[in-house]
Amino acid sequence: KDLPYEHAVFASGEVATRSDNWHDYFNALVWAAFPRAKAALNARHMHELGRARLAGASARGAVRDALTQFDECGMVVVGTAPGLFRALAQHQWETVLWTARKRLMSSSRFLLFGHASYDQLRTPFGGLCAKALYLVVPKTIFQRPFEVLMAHVDAWLAQLFGDTSTALAPSAFAPLPLLGIPGVARENAVRAYYADARQFRPLGRRTPAPVHLWSGAAVEAL
Repeated sequence: KDLPYEHAVFASGEVATRSDNWHDYFNALVWAAFPRAKAALNARHMHELGRARLAGASARGAVRDALTQFDECGMVVVGTAPGLFRALAQHQWETVLWTARKRLMSSSRFLLFGHASYDQLRTPFGGLCAKALYLVVPKTIFQRPFEVLMAHVDAWLAQLFGDTSTALAPSAFAPLPLLGIPGVARENAVRAYYADARQFRPLGRRTPAPVHLWSGAAVEAL
């Protein structure tokens, strides 16, 4: 009998990829781009499964829900402007994505992690949303070659997911409308695009997701 997906990856290190399946294809590409983070995410799933088994719990729990959500539609927005990231976490969409878009795009990189989001972007639709982690890094890190920046982010994510003492929940991620990112959709080249509250929803009474500050400990092994 075939093992469940997470068990099979953990046991063999192999990623099941069905032919003619975009979802699996993008998953394999994300494994290639973020190998440490994906391995840590898988290991955390297994840790949580073991802990639930010992506790006799049948529900998935908030940690596994968060891991799955980020695996499917996660994004890391990495950059040097914490004020812009705090404003995004507060859903100040027009202020950041329109008024400050030049500054945003010169000081940030949007690194899509979720393989389901890649698949959905083949036929995009209004309301398509990533679950973002905002990470502020020093300029010395941000200005390094892209592949080096990617390796740093990969290591940081692996540290985040691998720390079993840190609680995770879906609320740790900030919703980010993918089609509102400058350059993703032609329609967002006008201010009026951001007036659509069905896509660019206000935060309301919810607590903004955190903005993370870089820790160099994540890259000691690089």
